[in-house]
Amino acid sequence: MQDGSLIPRFGSARRDPGLAVLEGLHALKHALRFDARVLEVLTRDRAELDGLCALLAPDLRERIDGLAREVTPAVFEQLAPLAPSTGVIAIAERPTTEVAAVLDDPREAPVILLEDPRDLGNMGACVRVAAAADAAAVLTTGGHDPWHADALRGSAGLHFALPVARLADGRALAGGGRPLLAIDPEGTPLAPARLDPRAVLAFGSERRGLSAELGEQADACVAIPMRPGVSSLNLATSVAAVLFAWRLCERPLSPLA
Repeated sequence: MQDGSLIPRFGSARRDPGLAVLEGLHALKHALRFDARVLEVLTRDRAELDGLCALLAPDLRERIDGLAREVTPAVFEQLAPLAPSTGVIAIAERPTTEVAAVLDDPREAPVILLEDPRDLGNMGACVRVAAAADAAAVLTTGGHDPWHADALRGSAGLHFALPVARLADGRALAGGGRPLLAIDPEGTPLAPARLDPRAVLAFGSERRGLSAELGEQADACVAIPMRPGVSSLNLATSVAAVLFAWRLCERPLSPLA
């Protein structure tokens, strides 16, 4: 493939529902660690990339070197709206996620539901937190693709560590066998030890909160304790607070496969 044809190739990959664009070394290394099928890796400087891998991903150094292809800096700068500072960009296949299988998973780990999140970077940060806490999945509703390159940048590629998918709406969760727990300032104070480990934890946006429709579906509603006068937390911070309150009740993390 000629260097000039790579620019439209990466542009079309951003619009392809079966592909994911990975901007930067952190996104690439996490995708590879969690078994992504990486189709293309481009770098502006192979020696620079090798040095970063030696420092930040020594376990993947040889593999990334085998995948990477050097292109001119002029071409590299056009492969993303903002060229990654680590000098590497990649295309990978998105994994297929069956929501029914996610809900049926017997493992004692909650599912995160983000209702109509608006900020792609924040959405990615939620995925990153969920992966770190060993949650079962992150599901979203609304118009934004959770696999957008900006969300993948926010997650540092940890979309590949757990199922991530968009639902048509929250009603797809009905009858899934998991209790729906709404996180809302009007709820009862959060008691981490009493959280059902298989709950769907539903979070709304900072501005609008959860919709009345989803709130009516919830089996219970809980609030994160906050200092009086503080109106809300950042979405990813809220997800982190609830997940790690739950996680710190002495539950071991799953080993890396």
